[in-house]
Amino acid sequence: MDKNEIIKPWKEMSRDELKQEFLKCKEDPIYFISNYIKVVHPLLGLVPFELFPFQERIVGNLVSHRFNVLNKFRQAGCTTLACAFAVWIIIFQKHKEITCMSIGDKEAMEILNRIKVMYDELPPFLKPKKVKGGDNKHTLELSTGSKITSKPSAKNSGRGLSGFLVIFDEAAFIEYINDIWAAAYPTISTGGKILVLSTVNGMGNFYHNLYTEALQGKNDFNVIDIEWKEHPQYFYNPEYEHLYAALREREPTFDVSKFEETTKKNIGLKRWRQEFEKEFLGTGDTYVDPDILKLLFENKDENYFIKYNNRLRVWKDPEPLHEYIIGADPSLGRELDYSAAVVFDLYDGDQVAEFYSNKTPINDFAHILAEMGNLYNIAVIIPERNTIGNNLIDCLLNLEEYENVWVDEKGDPGLQVTASNNEQLLADMEEAVRNKRVIIRSERIIRELFTFIITENGRPEADSGQNDDLVCALKTAVHGINKVLEKSPMIMSRISTTYGKEPLGIIAGDNVSGGDKYISNKYFNGVSLEDVKWLLSK
Repeated sequence: MDKNEIIKPWKEMSRDELKQEFLKCKEDPIYFISNYIKVVHPLLGLVPFELFPFQERIVGNLVSHRFNVLNKFRQAGCTTLACAFAVWIIIFQKHKEITCMSIGDKEAMEILNRIKVMYDELPPFLKPKKVKGGDNKHTLELSTGSKITSKPSAKNSGRGLSGFLVIFDEAAFIEYINDIWAAAYPTISTGGKILVLSTVNGMGNFYHNLYTEALQGKNDFNVIDIEWKEHPQYFYNPEYEHLYAALREREPTFDVSKFEETTKKNIGLKRWRQEFEKEFLGTGDTYVDPDILKLLFENKDENYFIKYNNRLRVWKDPEPLHEYIIGADPSLGRELDYSAAVVFDLYDGDQVAEFYSNKTPINDFAHILAEMGNLYNIAVIIPERNTIGNNLIDCLLNLEEYENVWVDEKGDPGLQVTASNNEQLLADMEEAVRNKRVIIRSERIIRELFTFIITENGRPEADSGQNDDLVCALKTAVHGINKVLEKSPMIMSRISTTYGKEPLGIIAGDNVSGGDKYISNKYFNGVSLEDVKWLLSK
């Protein structure tokens, strides 16, 4: 809409002009919202909803596309805009149902209150009557037969959910959203519209997966990206001097030029990057540094082939003479936790394969592990010995008669994970990832690391509603790699002699310290690089 266009007040319009105005609003949601919707501004109070260009772009996308995922910065006015778009639908279209899904009941009622303010402030010629009994704290139903329902998140919220438009507000923060989505999508997939909007909240969650897969063309969602510098209240735009004057009248210290500097000081750089730069940092305080996680995600490898109905992913076939290790974390296989296994090449720390399934019984998991172990040159299999792990070990030894199951210092098969040694195992895993002693190719592992956090009481564990089975398999594999190299730093010597290369860690800068270039005591017992090269040449 032309910002210089002067709209005649509706009270001065003739009957025919009102009819034309009604049709104009019906045909153009941007015109309707800009001229007739009012919103509550935190400083200016009740004001007309003056749409900024990026907001007009959002509305255009909502009209043109059925499925939209919106990546927004903090306080962009997108939730309010979605409310205004919903009001436009229930006024001008008959028998349309709209559902707004929010984080909780408080947020759900707040959304409906915004909608009711918009409706109440409309002029009479644009305002259909409310249906008797159709106005409560969660519903607004009009005589057009259309209604808006605002619902809080609950595990069964998606059951029976249907509508012409479904809005998931702050989707990255909605609890049970995976269950809600699974239940709701079939009922709206054949004709409805979907808007998923949120500020970012780490990687590996529903919103991040949906957004990144939309960017990659893996789903049918249209991506709407907006940037904080598009908002004139955050970044100076000479076209909005009238807005700045109104804000300074209410708040004399208002200075848009200092928004970025002041906000960074007040909320910190990390939160600024998440809230305004929209960077998908890890949720909460991630166990692995967010920048490392981001780098891992950027370098994930999707060039794999699959076996066992996509439960096994293989990046590399076994190399002759190479030795391999398999970290395994079992589950009951009843669609709860996952049975997970990761395969690493001891030669260079490269991940070559991965198994992941929540439907595989223990005996089948043992059989698959044995097949994987035999394929990878009779790899060392190192399963956790906790609870169900004992059953897995029993199957490996007695049913599969696998000959290379890990044995600890006491001669017991498998790795016993306790409260006392778990922190050290995780610390070793983090160090190996950080120093690139292991190469993580799997997006599934990376997604679990994004939601593997340090809780408020200091415990490292999976975030609420997330899994850490691949992380557990990874920590056991890293433990095995460390122990093998610690006990026998020359284990890969014949490989090095054959290929003219050096084994894991020997040329890695993170493993070398000081001018004499001594190998880390932890991995090579202080053997110098020169001595290692001499030994490998023999």
